Amino acid sequence: MTDPVYISESVQLLQKDFDLAVPQGELTRERLVELLTPIVGQLLNRDLERLLQICYRIDLGEERLKKLLHEANPETLAIELSEALVDRQLQKVQIRRKYQ
Repeated sequence: MTDPVYISESVQLLQKDFDLAVPQGELTRERLVELLTPIVGQLLNRDLERLLQICYRIDLGEERLKKLLHEANPETLAIELSEALVDRQLQKVQIRRKYQ
């Protein structure tokens, strides 16, 4: 179970990059992935350049991104990429808090 504080901070970071509309109440990692997936899917289809810029800004990692783009099933690519983006933001928040 991921700490709700980490989720909250990650939501704030993702909202900036993805214009993410987040409902009130407590979110889980899984719900955050659900909210992000349609936006990522739309960017994959309509504005890949912007999506790639966001991935680099979030520091998803070039190897991870390449692997997802080249090896993921096209049917599940948006979900897998959303999971990777959420996990990376959670990781960054945890690291920041650890070394504060």
